[in-house]
Amino acid sequence: MSQSRETDNALRVSDLSQNTPTDFDLRPDAAELQAIADELGLLALRKLAFKGKIRAEGQSDWQLEGMLGATVVQPCVVTLEPVTTRIDEPVRRLYLSDPSEILPEGEEIEIPEDDSAEPLGSTINPYSVMLEALALALPAWPRAEGAAIGSVTVTEPGQTALTEEAMKPFAGLAALRDKLSDMPDEPDEK
Repeated sequence: MSQSRETDNALRVSDLSQNTPTDFDLRPDAAELQAIADELGLLALRKLAFKGKIRAEGQSDWQLEGMLGATVVQPCVVTLEPVTTRIDEPVRRLYLSDPSEILPEGEEIEIPEDDSAEPLGSTINPYSVMLEALALALPAWPRAEGAAIGSVTVTEPGQTALTEEAMKPFAGLAALRDKLSDMPDEPDEK
């Protein structure tokens, strides 16, 4: 990925207006789409758009809110056929001037529920946020329609293969119950 493209989109916090939101609308060109697809291991990245606003949050914090839209093509994890996925994700980042609000000091810390908070630096970069949000939104296990993982059974020659059904501890009991329920009732002998 071109480092200059990422730095070109960085907005200096000192230049942002405290009173008016700063709009951004990122739509990478074909060369950038190809570079991003290569970086993320995609077969193709057909569309990518990230649009939103950066606004002041209190006295010294900033909030970025936007909508990520993308059409990605990934290989199916079963068949390696191309799988096309449409991604439409809201994105939110809160940049805090006091990083102790994110991770308090101490030996043991809990991971906060809100993982959108980040320490505030000298710049806010919507392009970097777009790349990160896209990477996080990609399907981890894309699967083509109808693709399924089959089962493989292997054993020594002359032996019966151990199946998944036979490994279930109550499978034998269930078969015995079914067999007994199919038997006709016999009259009691007296």
